Parts: sequence; C-alpha cells; structure tokens
Amino acid sequence: MAAAADNTGGARRAMTWPQTLALVFGAVYLLVGIIGFFVTGFDNFAGHAQHEMLIGLFMINPLHNIAHILVGVLGLTLARTLAGARTYGWLLAGLYAVLFVYGLLAVGKSWDFLNVNAADNVLHVATAVVGLVIATGPVRTAVGGRSASTV
Repeated sequence: MAAAADNTGGARRAMTWPQTLALVFGAVYLLVGIIGFFVTGFDNFAGHAQHEMLIGLFMINPLHNIAHILVGVLGLTLARTLAGARTYGWLLAGLYAVLFVYGLLAVGKSWDFLNVNAADNVLHVATAVVGLVIATGPVRTAVGGRSASTV
C-alpha cells in the first residue's frame, strides 16, 4: 500500500485521539492568537483599560494574543507523537488551572496584565479539563485491542 507509506518506506501510523485533540486545540489557539491582533493591534501591550474583546466575550490584549499563539504552536508541535500530546495535555492542565486561579484574583484589578474577565475564566477552566483528558485518556493499541495509557 503505497498510500499508507511515509517517505522512509515504513508504514504511517494513524494519529490517536489525544494527538488529534492536541492538534485541534493547538490550531484553534494559534488562530485565536492571530485573529486577536486584528482586534487589539500592537498598542497597550499588557494593558487592561482598553476593554477590547474577541467575539464580544473574551477580553484580550497583545500579551494575551502572544500567549495564545505560543500555546497553539506548542500544540501543533507536540501533537506529532502520543507522548508529545500527553505532555501538551499536562501543560494545558497545569497552565490553565493556574490561569483560572489568576483570573479569579485579577478580574477588574489594576494589575491584571492579561486583561481577563469571567468568560476567560470559564474558558481557562474548560481548557484545563481538556488538557487532563488529553493527558490521561485511554488509547487502544492495534495489538490485541488492549488499552494503553502511555504508549
């Protein structure tokens, strides 16, 4: 089967669902970060007074956009292997759990350098949960149909 072979002549492995989810989340976060710059421009880099919003819900600033781009590129890069996708899941879970707590403390404060609001907090906790799912969800192996959580 030539269609299933990669450039080295070996069989190409199908992506597991954690890899696919990491790839999708990486692409979405990268896209959100890029689109965010069309809303914010590059001024008031870490400001919170401008109240610029993405899709009318999420407060953003250029620093927030860069964070989204970095998370997106990381997802696209780490989704290439199951181990990488699992690592991305743990990074999402940890980072976005911390950002959720930050958001609980920072909303409406003058020192809020990421310009977060309640909608951002909901998204942050949801992303942390998705990260846990990517990191810990079971994956079936092709041999014997057994479950392998760290393959």
